[in-house]
Amino acid sequence: MIENLIRNRRSVFPPQYNEKPIEREILERILEAANWAPTHKRTEPWRFYVLQGTRKEALGRFLQEKYRETEPQPKEFKARKLLNNPLQSGAVIAICMQRDPQERLPEWEEVAATAMAVQNMWLVCTALGIGCYWSSPGLIRHMDAFLPMSEGERCLGFLYMGYYHGDAPEGTRTPWQEKVTWLEDQPE
Repeated sequence: MIENLIRNRRSVFPPQYNEKPIEREILERILEAANWAPTHKRTEPWRFYVLQGTRKEALGRFLQEKYRETEPQPKEFKARKLLNNPLQSGAVIAICMQRDPQERLPEWEEVAATAMAVQNMWLVCTALGIGCYWSSPGLIRHMDAFLPMSEGERCLGFLYMGYYHGDAPEGTRTPWQEKVTWLEDQPE
């Protein structure tokens, strides 16, 4: 049932991943699910860059170096994390959004469509026992120096992915009823 899949979707972080690689066919299934996200005016703004093998290491080095270069007082634990997250992942997908060149709709709608594409990927990963974590460090503003992005495209973060042992963390939410107001017909 889809509701159970939605309830079981969690952030699973790179240190929890094991060494099992994610096969290309599995990644293609995940990306196919992303491609069916809702999109206003059919702009299909999502763009993804899949990094595996040595490209993960290159991403980690780039992020670590850019952090040390731009942060006035870099913290070594954070620099290590920026390097290690890609290395610990079975795959990293850079999440990007291509702005409609004619700007026929507000940018937030294209960001929202891209986020829905990521949710589709995340749900398929959950069904397949693959953990995910969407990270959007401030360094994403520099990704045009690393990725072959087009004009009008910007990076929204990274989906770190990997198989993991054990159960995903338990999730909690406050009751939905606390966040909903019913506006019903008024008696005359």
